Amino acid sequence: MKIISIVGARPQFIKLAPLSRKLREQFEEKIVHTGQHFNQEMSSLFFEELEIPEPNYNLGISGGNHGEQTGKMLIGLEEILVNEKPDIVIVFGDTNSTLAGSLASAKLGIKTVHVEAGLRSFNPSMPEEINRIVADHTSGYLFAPTQISMKNLEDENLILKSYLTGDIMVDSLKSAIEKLEKEKRQNIYQKKFEKYFLLTLHRPYNVDNSSNLSGIFNELSKLSQQVIFPVHPRTHKIIVSNYLKIPDNFTIINPVGYLDFVMLEMYANKIITDSGGIQKEAYILKKPCITLRSETEWLETVKAGWNLVVNPLTTNNYCQIIESFNPKVNYLPLFGENVAEKMKNLINNFIM
Repeated sequence: MKIISIVGARPQFIKLAPLSRKLREQFEEKIVHTGQHFNQEMSSLFFEELEIPEPNYNLGISGGNHGEQTGKMLIGLEEILVNEKPDIVIVFGDTNSTLAGSLASAKLGIKTVHVEAGLRSFNPSMPEEINRIVADHTSGYLFAPTQISMKNLEDENLILKSYLTGDIMVDSLKSAIEKLEKEKRQNIYQKKFEKYFLLTLHRPYNVDNSSNLSGIFNELSKLSQQVIFPVHPRTHKIIVSNYLKIPDNFTIINPVGYLDFVMLEMYANKIITDSGGIQKEAYILKKPCITLRSETEWLETVKAGWNLVVNPLTTNNYCQIIESFNPKVNYLPLFGENVAEKMKNLINNFIM
């Protein structure tokens, strides 16, 4: 039986790794990389570190507006699916690669599994929100990570094809931590600063407007601890083209591989981000997370008391909020365990 896994961006490589290992115990799996993230730090390094097999196909599609990028992916994916004739297609998350993969499969009548289904930010201005909704409504099987995502799918009359699997990132993080311990890899920033905040920013509403990004920098410059900031290529371009001043308490570094990033998270005092996936990783690693957005798709982490959502465009003096945020509540395992095994068993039932 043949399975095709479609990925294109950093978070999807991380989710693919543990599932691909399980699938290859039983099935023929081929990997299609759309090329959405294409450079060494955002793509090939992840395949090497996570020991993911080389993609069977790489479409090399990156850049361009959403419609242009998605359209090119649709053309390329359709040709591959017609030639390969897979039994199942797997898509992950909420990127343009997810959207194109689910649409191409649906048009050809191929059943699609959507991993990380049912997430909703209820912010229709987010391209990711549109991608999630379309992928859920066109896919044949929906793998939901949490009870809240299952409830979202039920509200949209999709419950009959929905399965509560837990979140595949639990397996990814477990593997990464085991590998870090085995390699005895060192965190130079923990040695240098002892305590630090870890920052990531890439959402368009935070970084595409240089005045918004400058405002975030100005506020975070007031933090009492060093801020380690691996700069996303999109964010770096805005900083350089607008000559933005980097705060004195920032340590700017290039994007790092998955293992090094997990290590940065493990030793951080707090994590400040606008990433959906990093909110989840912070929770699994029991790190206080401050989300610089107006909403989140991971309401579970907020309700559990470990994630604080702060809108940087409307909140004054949120530096003080960040400094004072210290979760004191009990920690609950929200995202399951042995998730890849559960997913493999479900897929086996679908195909058989």
